[in-house]
Amino acid sequence: MADQTEFIIETHGPGLYEFTRDVTGWVRNTRCRTGLLTLFVRHTSCSLVIQENADPEVRDDLTDFFDRLVPPGTDPAMSYLRHTYEGPDDMPAHIKSALLPVCLSIPVSDARPLLGTWQGVYLFEHRTAPHHRHVVAHLA
Repeated sequence: MADQTEFIIETHGPGLYEFTRDVTGWVRNTRCRTGLLTLFVRHTSCSLVIQENADPEVRDDLTDFFDRLVPPGTDPAMSYLRHTYEGPDDMPAHIKSALLPVCLSIPVSDARPLLGTWQGVYLFEHRTAPHHRHVVAHLA
């Protein structure tokens, strides 16, 4: 027995967008009470992460860290980039998504994702323009 759905997450620029409540609500209403939840983002310029959901400074620090690690295409350190026609944030976004997961696995028991007390599920947007991001959820 398996259940599947798709979450659409609206983003408004770089940062972490929590959708734990949506995932938890969906899992609670599935037929599958115990199993493995797989989340997969269907894009190449954003990522999925499990991260602390208590202090928003954690999210800000992560965004700032990855911006320093992979600066925008306009930064002189990125002058080697060839893929630039989609804007100065596009290829750096692809690099960030190559460094971070695009798929997560979360155990489920008694119709609850077994996340830790301070853990939340986030889409990590790497582009500056707003997007509608699609995340497929599969529970089996």
